[in-house]
Amino acid sequence: MPWFRSWKIIRKEGNVVGTTLLEALDSIMPPACPIEKPLRLSLQDVYKTGGIGTVPVGQVETGILKPGMVVIFAPCNITAKVKSVEMHRKALAESLPGDNMGFNVKNVSLKDIRQGNVAGDSKNDLPLGMGASSPG
Repeated sequence: MPWFRSWKIIRKEGNVVGTTLLEALDSIMPPACPIEKPLRLSLQDVYKTGGIGTVPVGQVETGILKPGMVVIFAPCNITAKVKSVEMHRKALAESLPGDNMGFNVKNVSLKDIRQGNVAGDSKNDLPLGMGASSPG
């Protein structure tokens, strides 16, 4: 197109210039993956699966979730051991920030946890529920 000359991205690391959409897409830098922060996993839903048990489903916001971890759900303060982690019906050795996945927990009823709860590692910087006096 004669009216289109080029595009330009200004970054701290240096400017990037190109002429095609493909070059523009290739120049996008992915966001940092906050795996060094404590586990925070927001629950989108909780299911009861026959033969498996309670399966919370959600997205890892920070940290890493692995089978064998003991997680705590806030604000209900219920702890549970993670038996398995799956995404699209495939078992995972770990789940990273951005992953939408489900995980099987031991000895937790469907009534104990719910959408909106936040899971965190019980051994590292516990998640906290918002208090009644918290703004927002």
